[in-house]
Amino acid sequence: MCTLALAWRAFGDAPVALAANRDEALDRPSEPPTVRTPVSDGGARYVAPRDAEAGGTWVGLSEPGVAVAVTNRWLDADREGDRSRGLLVRDCLEADSAEAAVRTVEREVETRSYDGFNLVLADAVAAFCLSYDGGLAVTRLDPGVHVVGNVGGVVNGVERFAVPDRRREFGAERVDSARRIAAELVPEPGESSDAWLDRASDVLADHEYGACLHGDGFGTRSFTRIRTTAEPGTAPEFAYADGPPCETPAQPVSLSPSFGRD
Repeated sequence: MCTLALAWRAFGDAPVALAANRDEALDRPSEPPTVRTPVSDGGARYVAPRDAEAGGTWVGLSEPGVAVAVTNRWLDADREGDRSRGLLVRDCLEADSAEAAVRTVEREVETRSYDGFNLVLADAVAAFCLSYDGGLAVTRLDPGVHVVGNVGGVVNGVERFAVPDRRREFGAERVDSARRIAAELVPEPGESSDAWLDRASDVLADHEYGACLHGDGFGTRSFTRIRTTAEPGTAPEFAYADGPPCETPAQPVSLSPSFGRD
């Protein structure tokens, strides 16, 4: 995934509202989102698509209400990661809170190596952006809108970009895209979470903002929209477009009646 916009505790009715594009090789196989059983003892159920090649995922929502999304982080040199970043996302989705997911990542990077990533974790209580380039940096997020991509983003209202020299030209385009998306997605007075997600969906599909990409063998493969709820007993929302959002409408993913209602 290469561009994500998170509104955390920006709306009273939705602790987490997330809209995200995934950019990937067009021939990399994947499976659509569904409710998945945890692989670890005591882990949480979660809804997520699946990378059919490496077995992990790039975005998802757990039954306890933890939203997780990852982007690649471009570095000056590729790291020889011994484990897929998508499996790390799966590990986080099985945690019972965003705080616990952070601890999971901290333990993982002590014993295994990964290629660079930016990882967003959010639930009703806390939200974080984790950046990894061989060392892990953890930023606790303030309430508001945050935009993250391959070269960093706008987090807590501060620009946090790092463009590697080898991708200077395209990296500058990614910086400009994130800046413009962050400026456009500032919540409007009286705006609801649904209305904001509608705007975020339109922005990530609009080529003028540079988040929906079409290339030779590579481009935006899917779009995901997640909304949790502050109302007890109300199910969260998860919608998915299996294709570039400029031409593929997001469809609701069917969740079990009990999912996320406890």
